Amino acid sequence: MTETGDQTLIRRINTAIVLEAILRGAPLSRAQISERTGLNKATVSSLVQELIDGSLVCEIGTGQSSGGRKPVLLEFVATAGHAVGIDLGVNYIRGVLTDLKGAIVAERTKTLHRTEPEPAVETLCECVDELMAAAPPSPYGIVGIGVGVPGLVDDSGTVLLAPNLKWRGVPLRDRLAERYGLPVVIDNEANAGALGEQKYGAGRRISNLVYVSVGIGIGAGLILQQSLYKGASGFSGEVGHMSVEAFGKPCACGNQGCWEAYASERALLERAAELGIGIADLDGLLAAAAAGREDVQALFAQCGEYLAIGVASIVNAFNPDAVVIGNRMSRARPWLEDTLRKTVVRRTMGFPLRHLQLLFAELGDRSAVMGAVEMAISGFFSRLKAGAVTNRNGTGKKQAGSRS
Repeated sequence: MTETGDQTLIRRINTAIVLEAILRGAPLSRAQISERTGLNKATVSSLVQELIDGSLVCEIGTGQSSGGRKPVLLEFVATAGHAVGIDLGVNYIRGVLTDLKGAIVAERTKTLHRTEPEPAVETLCECVDELMAAAPPSPYGIVGIGVGVPGLVDDSGTVLLAPNLKWRGVPLRDRLAERYGLPVVIDNEANAGALGEQKYGAGRRISNLVYVSVGIGIGAGLILQQSLYKGASGFSGEVGHMSVEAFGKPCACGNQGCWEAYASERALLERAAELGIGIADLDGLLAAAAAGREDVQALFAQCGEYLAIGVASIVNAFNPDAVVIGNRMSRARPWLEDTLRKTVVRRTMGFPLRHLQLLFAELGDRSAVMGAVEMAISGFFSRLKAGAVTNRNGTGKKQAGSRS
């Protein structure tokens, strides 16, 4: 007897429910899945077998008995596939290959010598190629590619504007999808960083957080009620271009007095040059501060004060549970934090400050790249639950299309 369309849909929904239960609560027995989902035991057993046949779930042994036979425990097979995440910076490219639970299998970092779209995309692809070559065999292979970029990205994966890269209208998702024949997700780097910290870092179990990415520029990713908020047109989080000085320094975006012109890595390096400190890169400044150079420590403290001005505005506007400072400047925490905290307290209204957590990224420089890989993994699970994925043994339904 052939299943009707309605029966197929119901089965697919129930399979997704069972898989979600295992992803969230493993190790679980079939009986526990039945209790948690409300599905009857026979349905759960049938669906679990389907997931086992699809190489997504495995039996890992027996648990404690509650009076009868010991239950057989189930777990998701994280190595059933792998994903690639890329953080495209202004002067670097960082990439990771992970399993489907985000465990890093391989990592690559490349210096970006030229930022024009053609050479930059070619360097990005070299990084992807190396990571894909490092992937061990798995039933689902490479399930997707996620990329975080420092700029505005539309729903088609086109980089509309990346001021610090000087990119306009670059169809990055189309280029990567055509080259690799895989689902590709492109988003703003700060959004990726927010997802990375929410899933794997300081933002775990925090419902409302603002991730502030402080690198060459400044951006923010907003997690509201545990979901990424992207605004009406998908362009929220460009806080680096809010004005902190009415008639201040010109910015690459065309405005003047932007926050990132005073509190970013680029601003820090420009100020170091003006003061004749004689160090032209962040790593050197961090090393000098660690060695006790008071002029460099004072430079970081000044940057922390400007950083706090923007953070205070964010707290007053959004009243988040936490603000997470991430990207490369988070490495300067020992010399930023004291001034940052004191200035945020001084400049923030009392009520939104009451329960605020001011945190630094647990993932450090990896927040965005882990968020990028999480975008690729989430896309895979969405397609899997929709019945649009097959493994290399042909189990399941054929994946629909080459883009996420």
